Amino acid sequence: MWGAEDAMYTYQPRAELRPKGLDGISEEQIKQHWKLYEAYVDNVNELNRSIATLIEDGKFGPEYSELKRRLGFEYNGMILHEHYFSILRKGSKAPGPGGELGRAFEESFGGFESWKKEFTAIGKMRGIGWAILYFDPLHDVFSNHWITLHEEGHPAGFVPILVMDVWEHAYMVDWGTDGKPDYIETFFRNVHWAKVEENARLARRAVHA
Repeated sequence: MWGAEDAMYTYQPRAELRPKGLDGISEEQIKQHWKLYEAYVDNVNELNRSIATLIEDGKFGPEYSELKRRLGFEYNGMILHEHYFSILRKGSKAPGPGGELGRAFEESFGGFESWKKEFTAIGKMRGIGWAILYFDPLHDVFSNHWITLHEEGHPAGFVPILVMDVWEHAYMVDWGTDGKPDYIETFFRNVHWAKVEENARLARRAVHA
C-alpha cells in the first residue's frame, strides 16, 4: 500500500562540498561546522517524515502547523550551508573587471571593491544571520542582503550567488565569539570566485534563455 514513506525524498549530506585545506580556517572549524550542517539534513528528513504521516492521516491541526513552520528553518539551514560550503576554496583570485562577474559588480555596485565594502559591512552587523549576494531575475541586477534566520528575509524569486554564514558557529572555534571581523577577512581569502561566477552566469542565462 502506498504510504507516507513512499512519497518522500531522503536528503543526504553533500560530501563533495566539504572544504579542505583552507587558508586560515582550521580543519577543526570546518569539522564542527559540517556536523551542524549534517544535523540540518537529518532534521529535514525527520520533519518530512512526520509531516507526511500527518498528511496521510488527515491531521492538519496545531502539530502539523508547527512542524510545517519549523521545516522552513531546517530546510533553509541545509540549503544555505550547501551554498556556503560550495564557494570555499583556497587560492582563488578576485574577479577582474573584464569577466562576467566583474561586469556585474560594476553594473550593480560600481565595482568589486564597492560591492565588497558593503557586503563586509552587512556581515559585521550585530546578530545571527547570513550575508548573501543575490541576483534579481526580474530586473537583471545583483544586490546584497542580510538574512536574520535561515528562512526570514529572502527576497522572493531572487537567486543566491554568494552566501556567507555569520552565525557564531561559523567562526568561534578559530576566533571565539567576538571574532567575526577576523573571520570575514579570512573568508574572502577562501572564496572560490570561479564558482561564484558560474552561479551568476547560470542565474542570468536562465533569465535570458
